[in-house]
Order: sequence, then structure tokens, then C-alpha cells
Amino acid sequence: MKTRRMIFTIMISVLYCCTGIIISQTKNMGLILNETAKAYDGYTLFAPKQYTATYLINNEGKLLHSWTKSQFPPGQSVYLLENGHLLRSCMTKGQLSSGGGEGGRIEEYDWDGNLVWSTDFSASTYMQHHDIKMLPNGNIIMLVIEKKTLAEVEAAGFDNTKFQPEISQKGMMLPDYVAEIKPNYVTKTTYDLVWEWHTWDHLIQSHDATKNNYGVPKNHPELVDCAGDGKNLPSFWNHMNAIDYNPKFDQIAMSVRGNSEVWIIDHSTTTAEAAGHTGGKRGKGGDLLYRWGNPYTYGAGTVSTQRYFQQHDVEWVKPGYPGSLTYNMTCYNNGLNRAGFTTNQSSADEFTPAVDSNGNYASVTAGSPLLPANLTWTYLLPVTEYSENISGAYRLPNGNTLICSGTLGLFQEVTPAKEVVWKYICPVAATGPMTQGQTIPSDLARPAEFMNSVFRVYRYPKDYAAFTGRTLTPGGTIEIYSSGVIGESGNVPSSFEMHQNYPNPFNPETTIGYQLPASGFVSLKIYDVLGQEIATLVNEEKSAGTHEVKFNGSHMASGIYYYAITAGSFSRTMKMICIK
Repeated sequence: MKTRRMIFTIMISVLYCCTGIIISQTKNMGLILNETAKAYDGYTLFAPKQYTATYLINNEGKLLHSWTKSQFPPGQSVYLLENGHLLRSCMTKGQLSSGGGEGGRIEEYDWDGNLVWSTDFSASTYMQHHDIKMLPNGNIIMLVIEKKTLAEVEAAGFDNTKFQPEISQKGMMLPDYVAEIKPNYVTKTTYDLVWEWHTWDHLIQSHDATKNNYGVPKNHPELVDCAGDGKNLPSFWNHMNAIDYNPKFDQIAMSVRGNSEVWIIDHSTTTAEAAGHTGGKRGKGGDLLYRWGNPYTYGAGTVSTQRYFQQHDVEWVKPGYPGSLTYNMTCYNNGLNRAGFTTNQSSADEFTPAVDSNGNYASVTAGSPLLPANLTWTYLLPVTEYSENISGAYRLPNGNTLICSGTLGLFQEVTPAKEVVWKYICPVAATGPMTQGQTIPSDLARPAEFMNSVFRVYRYPKDYAAFTGRTLTPGGTIEIYSSGVIGESGNVPSSFEMHQNYPNPFNPETTIGYQLPASGFVSLKIYDVLGQEIATLVNEEKSAGTHEVKFNGSHMASGIYYYAITAGSFSRTMKMICIK
């Protein structure tokens, strides 16, 4: 026993002498946490905001597929369609700029990366931005800004004393509208415009009684008050950032950051009806069927009744997923200037709209906030994970919520009990994949963002139609290791190395990685603090390259343990902590 303890005393000394090595191998990108028993096992799609590639990974952070032929960064959303095609919006330098969320182009690639259709939706008077969505019939709906001159803005009854300087400087305002197009796959570059809805057609204001849209905003929550949330008006006025479609109700939801609200409109109208106040399945034309998040914008609340704070990604929970029976909606509540907080703090939120199974919303009492009064579920992220813009939150089939803190490039899965069970940090910046451990650079043009930022992320079930008949063999990790190895790609490292296990502390599972510059016999074992062997993870010939092995410590008590590797003349011991 003395001999064994002496050996382990030496091993521990080696551990502390190698502190610098341990720190250098601490993971700051790629897979950070994967609680396999609790995380939803699917395939995650994301498009780094500063780069042109789109990636599909498994829960272990291994690359399954990628699309690399676009010449444009995303602008901003990307989707994997049921036929295996990638639908992506593109960031272009168009003639019109919103100052945030620029797009201007839509592309569709097949599974093999061939461009099957694309179009530029950008001109001097309009531009697609932020988000798009393919409808069940194959048409595409999108958010678009349109140019309104100062003369048009004043003619609509806006109070020019409330303009931010940029409106006068630019000589225009950029309100939002929704366009629906039908792609032409024969020409591969054109489309048919089939439907439109414009915010501009549904205004009300109490500033100028000489205008036709003059009225009392609190008596008309179905209309949009030109005064907005009462603050000075920016040129990018509505600042919509997400669009979603409910096929059962034939309704469209829009996340309106400028108002801190979600708006829902009737899609069953004609374009002419959408410009008015009657018609369509609901009989209200293009007026708002429902709105929620900030009653102050329609004269029915105060700071205390506001629930959204410049949110992103408002969408319905998908049919069959927990929360869908009551038509719940999720979002990433960015939390900018959140009431009652001393510092900005973000959250993933869910609420239950006041709607019946036929898509009819509860009647409204003038001057009263629309129901519900409170959220159904919320997960308040730590202050260190605050994301001022972009970002998303999406319900998974198992009831967990996948959250993207976009400015940090941080993806994490949270259970209904608010336990984080999966975590991944985007390892791609403007120049492509980064090296594990390197400092993730800040975006100098946007001080609130890092260069690995991601607009939104989605995880698809393994039985999703897009994967039928396709071979999805996990490759290496996207991030590069210091030796030039990408995961288990087979490239030969220049030296032996043992990586710090992750997660650490762990419960009950952790992953240990190591790299070999040459093939040889490897022994990798787990010991307790007394030097007693707990488990043998590897005891065989291994090829040159980077390897990872999982260890399940469900049978172990909480405490400090050590893992030791021997490979030829190379040996190293490192500490791991089990917490239960």
C-alpha cells in the first residue's frame, strides 16, 4: 500500500507540474457538455454569422455534413428542408441598408451542395432581411423592409419631433412588410410574387387629426400606433427579426423587436384584403389578429406589464411537441433594458396565447392588456450569457428547449426543470474553423458580438425526412486542434498529448481525449485518490491520430479521481472530479 501511495503522490506531483498544459487544453469551443441520458439526440444545423459555410453536427459535436458553396454569409436564417435541401438567406451589400440583419438574397442547395434556385430580393426601395420560411406548398414568406420618404412618413401622421437623427440624415424610414413568393425552378433564378402584407396599411395615430388614420390607439389594438413604444423612432422602425407560419390556422407570426411584441396576422386574405380591414377567414383583413409582449404599445399597460424586451425568434411550438396542444410560442428574450433588473439579462421564454383550437383569439377590452398576463415557462440565462441581439429558442420533441445565445455563438439545451444538459460553442469565425483553445475574437464592428456569432440554431430528429436514405457518418470535429488534427480525421499529430476531460466536473459521463503521433500500445486507466484502479478504458494497439473515449462514472461516489495514460515512453496523469 505504501508503494502504491508513493506512486500516486508522484503522479499527483506530475499533475500539478503540468498545470500549464492542462489549462492550454481547456475547451472553449466545440462540444462542452453532452448528458446523453437527458439531451435530445438529433442533428443540429447552424450557420456561423461571419462565414459562408453551413454545418450539420451530431450531439457529440462531430461533423455529419456541410454546405460550402455559397459566396455569402447568412442573412440571417438557414433551414434544412424535408427533401434534404438547404434553404438559406444571404447577407449582401444591397442598395438599401437597415443597419442590422441585412439579407437581400435567398439560395436553395440540394444535399450535395448544388445550387438549385436563387434570387436577389433587393433594390433601392426594398430588401429581404433577417428571416424566411418555406410554406407547406413550397412558397416562401419573408421579412422585407421598404423605403418611405420623409414626406410619406409625415403624411402618415408620424410626429417628426420624435425622430431619431438618422431618419432626417437618411431622409427615410424603413417599415416592414411580408412578401410571399413562388420560386421558379425552371429558370432557377426567378419567382412569382403571390401575396403581400404591409405594416404601413394598418397604422393609427393620435398626433395629427387631419390625417385619415387619426384615432385613439388604445381603442384599436388591431392597428399599429405610429408612436410605437413611446421612445424616439429609428429609421429601422419595426425591426422585425423572425417570421413563422401556423398551417392549422393559416396565420403568420412576426417578432417585432422595435415594439418588443409578437404580431399575428391572417394569411388567408388576398393581397387586396391584407391591405384593408375586412376579408379573409377571420374577417379582419390585414389587421392584427393578436399581439403580445408589450401592452404599452397599444395604450394598455405600463413597464410592469411588459414581458418581451427586444426579443428574437418568436415561433409556435411544433405540432406533437410539448406545449403544442395549447399553441404555445417560444422566443429568445434578449432582455435589453429589462424592467426590474439592474443589468441586462437574457432568457428563453414560453407563453400560451389566448386562442382556441380554431385559431380565434379572445376578445379584447379597450385599454386592457391582451392575455395571458404572464409567461408559461422561462429560463433566465446567467448574466455572463447575455446576448444583446440575434439569438433563438426552440422547443425540442422531448420537451427540452434548444437555446442559441447568438452573440456568443453558444448553443445549449435546457430541460423543463432548467438543467443544462448539452452545450456547444461555435468554433467558426470569419476566416473559418478556429483552433481549440485560441481566444475567440471580438467583432470590432459590433462590440456586443464575437466573431463566432450565430443567428439561430435548429436540431432535427434523426427520423426527419431529409435524412432518409442518406449516409450520415460522423467525421471529426469542426474545430482544429493545436497539432492540426480535426477530431479523429486521421491526420497525424506532431506530439503526444492528453486532453482535459470534458465536462469536468462531471455526472455521470465525461469524455477523455488524447493524441498519438505514431501507432502503438495504449493503456488508459482511472484511479481513485488511494491509487486503486477504478476502470480500464483503453488497453490495446491504437493508430496515430486523435482519439476520444467516453467514461460513465454512475457507479462512483463524488470525489477526485485521476486518469493516467501510457503509450510507449509517453505517460501522463490528470485530475477529474465527479460530483453527484
